[in-house]
Amino acid sequence: MAGADTKVRARAIISVHASLHGTLVLLMPRAVLIAFLISLTGCSPSEEQPVGSPVQVTLPSDKAQAKSRDEFTIVIAADPWCPHNCLTGSAREGYSIDMAREVFAAAGYDIEYLNVSWARAIQLAREGRIDAVAGAFTGDAPDFVFPQEPIGLSQTNLYTNAASQWKYQGIGSLKGQTLLAINGYSYSPELDAYIERNLNDPNYVWILSGPAPLDRAISLLDQRRADVFVEDELVMNWALQTQSNLPPPRNAGKFYQAPVFIAFSPTNPKAEELAKVLSDGTRELRQSGRLSEIMASYGLPLLSVD
Repeated sequence: MAGADTKVRARAIISVHASLHGTLVLLMPRAVLIAFLISLTGCSPSEEQPVGSPVQVTLPSDKAQAKSRDEFTIVIAADPWCPHNCLTGSAREGYSIDMAREVFAAAGYDIEYLNVSWARAIQLAREGRIDAVAGAFTGDAPDFVFPQEPIGLSQTNLYTNAASQWKYQGIGSLKGQTLLAINGYSYSPELDAYIERNLNDPNYVWILSGPAPLDRAISLLDQRRADVFVEDELVMNWALQTQSNLPPPRNAGKFYQAPVFIAFSPTNPKAEELAKVLSDGTRELRQSGRLSEIMASYGLPLLSVD
């Protein structure tokens, strides 16, 4: 009886949902509608080995009328990768999001920022359901439209558990190590090729998905269930400074350095225009000293991208 009652209530909920769906869609502002549709379509199954997590979607706030937001709202999505880009709605959403808000506000645009997994963000942008992704390397999505001016710089390191003596000495030194990588991330041409070659061998590569892959990776290293994790130095330092429960891993060597971008959907007809607005605005922020102020609010120096 309990099972039957549950099914009846489920059908009733579905029926109400179906009758209201058209009205809700008409009333929702663009960015809220996007987040609503994302939640309805569900999330891609986790690819993490051995543990999976659901993708988190955070709804943006509604700050303008739907009519004006439709043309002048830019929807950006990414997984939290603080301090480059952080949790949406938090006091500090990341220096790249702060920069984008200032630059595009001056050009008459509003920014809505969503948190989903990185692979999901790339997928949504390719489908044209969002406008851009934050914290991108050119290798993450080479078909996207990238501004000429990067928003920051990433120094990638390899990390192990605290007791390990392993040191990175080229791709060959990964032999015999279980490497943790995040679903959809590009690290470097060489490491990307290594991951692709060993993707189906859990003795060599584990792919982490979900809303908190960094925390999971640190935990797996500490439990000695995996050997090596590749991550941005600023991101790792930020996580350790803001989450006292995380066991600090050991830095096993610098790996790769690359510029970081907000990249625009290849299906967006305004992508080239928006990329130019962001490039020009970023240069102005740098020349005026405002960019230094934004970086300092995160305890960071002005990063050289030359």
